[in-house]
Amino acid sequence: MNTTTEPDTSLRTELPLWRLYALRLGYLILGGGLVVYKWPQLIAHDDPWPLMDSVVVCILVAMSVLALLGLRYPVQLLPILLFEVAWKLTWLAVVALPRWLDHDMDPDTRSTTAEILWVVVILAVIPWRHVYSHYLLRRGDRWR
Repeated sequence: MNTTTEPDTSLRTELPLWRLYALRLGYLILGGGLVVYKWPQLIAHDDPWPLMDSVVVCILVAMSVLALLGLRYPVQLLPILLFEVAWKLTWLAVVALPRWLDHDMDPDTRSTTAEILWVVVILAVIPWRHVYSHYLLRRGDRWR
């Protein structure tokens, strides 16, 4: 237990400064892109708003807020980037890849695939060694 009054900065100082800036770039691309493309849909939408459209837009707007918070706390908000990678890779594997292999890519799927492939930027900025050591190897929090 830390008995000093100084905050624990071990997670922040563990990554070199260039990695923190690379993470910030990922958060900026994710958060900024969602601000540009999803916030207008939240503000001005058709009435009545289709249920699943409204759910998706609200989730993505909330994600943009957390991604922008990642500019300040890049290491602490890594789970947001991991979530982004997880859902996009899942969609690519389950939806886009089978349609592509079957030569059945309609224009909407092709367009969505092109947008989702921006995940390569997020994949590139995530410090995977840190993720491995802190989320897979590190002992989990106690249950009781």
